[in-house]
Amino acid sequence: MSIEVSHVSKSYGRVKALDDVSLTVKPGELFGLIGPDGAGKTTLFRILCTLLLADSGTASVDGYDVVRQMREIRCRVGYMPGRFSLYQDLTVEENLHFFATLFGTTVEAGYDSVRAIYSQIERFKDRKAGALSGGMKQKLALSCALIHSPSVLFLDEPTTGVDPVSRKEFWDMLSMLKERGITIVASTPYLDEVRRCERIAFIDRGRIMGIDTPQTVLEQFASVFNPPSIVRDENQGPQTVSGENVIEVEHLVKAFGTFRAVDDISFSVKRGEIFGFLGANGAGKTTAMHILTGLNQPTSGRGTVAGYDISTEHEEIKKHIGYMSQKFSLYEDLTVAENIRLFAGIYGMRDDDIKTKTTELLQRLKFEEHKDDLVASLPLGWKQKLAFSVSIFHEPGVVFLDEPTGGVDPATRRQFWELIYEAAGRGITVFVTTHYMDEAEYCDRISIMVDGKISAMGTPDDLKRQFDQPDMDHVFTYLARKAKREG
Repeated sequence: MSIEVSHVSKSYGRVKALDDVSLTVKPGELFGLIGPDGAGKTTLFRILCTLLLADSGTASVDGYDVVRQMREIRCRVGYMPGRFSLYQDLTVEENLHFFATLFGTTVEAGYDSVRAIYSQIERFKDRKAGALSGGMKQKLALSCALIHSPSVLFLDEPTTGVDPVSRKEFWDMLSMLKERGITIVASTPYLDEVRRCERIAFIDRGRIMGIDTPQTVLEQFASVFNPPSIVRDENQGPQTVSGENVIEVEHLVKAFGTFRAVDDISFSVKRGEIFGFLGANGAGKTTAMHILTGLNQPTSGRGTVAGYDISTEHEEIKKHIGYMSQKFSLYEDLTVAENIRLFAGIYGMRDDDIKTKTTELLQRLKFEEHKDDLVASLPLGWKQKLAFSVSIFHEPGVVFLDEPTGGVDPATRRQFWELIYEAAGRGITVFVTTHYMDEAEYCDRISIMVDGKISAMGTPDDLKRQFDQPDMDHVFTYLARKAKREG
């Protein structure tokens, strides 16, 4: 076997991250590790990569023991952690040279190992990694993990926050690596990626619940991975959308030198509407969102958010909206209650209102017993729900959500969208970006950006009819593949 794990356990204080875990992976196998947030996936990855010691049990990679022969293992494995491992201030080429040096080799010696992948981004070798799109970062991070020709590759949710087209391309690259005989172990929250594995292990609360083919495991645990579709009740549907526009944009442009990140877009969003703002990495959607939230100003064009001008009243906009960023926005070294109190104060709420609404929120989220827990100790899904609830705690007219469910399991994503429906039912406009195309189906209307422009806009059903596609994933892929610019 390429990987053997026998009765491995690991605890952090009272929390048992891994509980008597055993599994094997065959040489050259594409093996998936799936499970909800906090299930123990990352802990297992770190033990197998010799970055963490287990409390008990044994494990080996390529026949080498992870404790006694860690040096041999580190020469033979490539590892992409959950957060991109690149150095953002180094260029593409500098990152590759750095990782080659770490493994005692050179780019020239290892180039054949990465040629097929690195050649796709090599013309951007002088660009800093922080300036790359998500898809390009993926390719660079994978090149860095492969530069020393490893026999085993560990990928911890490598495509989280990456658009559907780039995700498909990434998994095509993994299939190519498998053909070279490389053993691959990958975790992912995306079911389409799960189905591309030969076998998968479902881990929950540190225990292996099942190991089999994707079809067998997904069917066996359908309640976890395929929860029922959300049904909006009659008070949460599109009929609550009023005729009043909360967001209006006309001919909006944002240029950086000669590059137009946002290139003459126009649209409006009504009160109580759930508006999906989609686009591939580098399409311009995050730049546009930064303008609408008062974090940046346009080069030209006009627009209003909650009645305030995006060019001249951006500070007022910040006071009258809610915002949940792609990179988690709560303070991890404060407790749940302290975070609520802090943000409520920032939004100018009165002490009496804060106290009453905090009690109501904790009850609604079933967080009463966790109000004094540090946010850092919460599972990702809980953090996401808390961050969203805090962002609308002051009942803003509109809330902006930038990929709020990235990396979250299907059941938790469903719960998150129930919170979104509740907010829309109260008349809060929800402006959301997402790379989950099943979530796009939940929106009242959708726009899809390509190369800085809005290529399509309408309801999910309208867009599927217009482009003669079976679902929003196919609509998105059809439009995104027409992109001409990279970055």
